Amino acid sequence: MTARLLDSSRVLFWVPTLIWASTWHVILYQLAEVAPLQSVAWRFLLAGLVLLGMAAVRGEAWRLAPRWHGWLAATGVVQYAINYWGVYEAERHIPSGLVAVLFSLMVFGNALIGWRVFGQPVTPRFGAAAVVGVIGVALIFWPEVLATGSRPHAALGLGVGLLAVGCACIGNAMTLTLSKRGLPLVPMLGWCMTYGALALWAVAAWQGGAEAVGHSAAWWVSLLYLTLFGSVIAFFVYFKLAQRVGPARAAMTGVMIPPIALAISAALEGWQPSALSWLGIVLCLGSVYVATRRA
Repeated sequence: MTARLLDSSRVLFWVPTLIWASTWHVILYQLAEVAPLQSVAWRFLLAGLVLLGMAAVRGEAWRLAPRWHGWLAATGVVQYAINYWGVYEAERHIPSGLVAVLFSLMVFGNALIGWRVFGQPVTPRFGAAAVVGVIGVALIFWPEVLATGSRPHAALGLGVGLLAVGCACIGNAMTLTLSKRGLPLVPMLGWCMTYGALALWAVAAWQGGAEAVGHSAAWWVSLLYLTLFGSVIAFFVYFKLAQRVGPARAAMTGVMIPPIALAISAALEGWQPSALSWLGIVLCLGSVYVATRRA
């Protein structure tokens, strides 16, 4: 991606939004053959190695000073191990749509962290737009939200999902803090993803299934897509956006991802939107426009 494109905040917003919206469907090809723990570990190990290789090719100091590696490991465990484990574990107990609703709450978590940690003010207009966006996501998935009570372990799923949201917000803050201390973004993300993958593999080895790998072409193609697009490109561009506009506005991607993902689901999986879903999509689009337009 050229430096000229990275100068556009709209490009920085829409690239991770569109990529992550597509990964909701692509992940299905991973879960068809390998458990979530190993699938995520493979994804972030390969992504971490690609990013470190990119840093070496670009002439960046990919061998970061030893004093930083404790922070890099902690960030990787929070952002890429616990966060993603929480997402998949939550989906075992509650509908995936409700998990999407929970992750739209990152708008508020990131806004709070941006205010308290980085001194970035939150305007009333942005706060109102964020609330409307979350309501829109909830309306899109309202039938799944109503079905949550019929599941025996719904409370556990909600708790784990909220844990994942909290880890995502904290991981964002940790990454931005490290970048503000002068660490270059590409090798920093590479080390964080590698440490996160190693943590996941340690858990998988403890459970006795660390060597699991898929065998079909669909599994390998989906793994490459999730590695190169869903991890390397999307996270790099997302954190470029967060550095420029702040973590709160960057989290508005989480409001736009569900409507786009559902459009993909309608095209490939036969999903039929209801009237409430259309209303929710309109609210999401409107909230992002209001929150991101210039004063």
